[in-house]
Amino acid sequence: MATIVTVEDAYRGVDAELLKKACHGWGTDEKAVIAILAHRNATQRKLIREAYQDMYDEDLVKRLEHELSGDFERAVYRWNLDPADRNAVLANVALRKDHRDHRVFIELSSTLSPEELFDVKRAYQCRYKRSLEEDIASHTSDDLRKASRIGLISLLVGLVSIHRYQGDEVNLKLAKSESIILRNAIEEKTFNHEEILRIITTRSKPQLMATLNHYKDEHGCSMTKHLKDDRDNGYTKTLRTTIRCMSDPIKYFEKVIRNAINSSGTNEDALTRVIVTRAEKDLEIIMEQYHKRNSVPLDQVITKETSGHYKRFLLALLGKDD
Repeated sequence: MATIVTVEDAYRGVDAELLKKACHGWGTDEKAVIAILAHRNATQRKLIREAYQDMYDEDLVKRLEHELSGDFERAVYRWNLDPADRNAVLANVALRKDHRDHRVFIELSSTLSPEELFDVKRAYQCRYKRSLEEDIASHTSDDLRKASRIGLISLLVGLVSIHRYQGDEVNLKLAKSESIILRNAIEEKTFNHEEILRIITTRSKPQLMATLNHYKDEHGCSMTKHLKDDRDNGYTKTLRTTIRCMSDPIKYFEKVIRNAINSSGTNEDALTRVIVTRAEKDLEIIMEQYHKRNSVPLDQVITKETSGHYKRFLLALLGKDD
């Protein structure tokens, strides 16, 4: 369930005019920016951008990028992009050495439909004049030792390349046979075996869940726990994260938030990514999971660990602003 509290009868022309006033004159009125944009859904925000362009012959996103700064600017900027374009930006940021985070590609492949993922790749190519697969292959080439690198590139490229079947049909016989394949590969410690990559990157989510459930029933332990035997390997760590995200996205995103907050200095990039991308989808359920797991409401932690307009904006997206 979404968390943002929208104004259903908002008029785009009025919003565009108010944002124009907020961004011009002596200093930016950040509170006005938050009051408007944090309470408009994706369709409304797109209409506001179009109205602003028509009325003032100016790109609203670029204006806000110029007017705001720091974590607040980055959060507002990403929030105001169309979802596909936003995810393209997040993917590009995740490939930079100073922000490298393979979880972004896992999240895209695990939570988007094949059509949505295709839109992201098209937006990426439009923005950066290269394919997402091409950049993943080239930008991860220096991450790990050779054996792990090959497996990592194959896994990440495979995740964003395949058009998974979206139906609910499950072949239990196939699930049983492929769970055996997975177990044999793990026992032989051939974690980057091509069959593991094939199963994880091509099977539909229901089929993959059936295989993983059969694996756990047969061996009394989840596949992710068996992969911990090779925890120092970056490839197997990424494989483990992929399985977790596909198996239970809510628990996965709760953990991303928890780690972002509990890290040495809050990881604002990861925190912003989850809140901005999930606010119109399932952030309320993620918040409930966070409260259950940590015995404290997420909004209280956000209030403690962040500050200023960035804090106010995140709280508004959580549905917890004043």
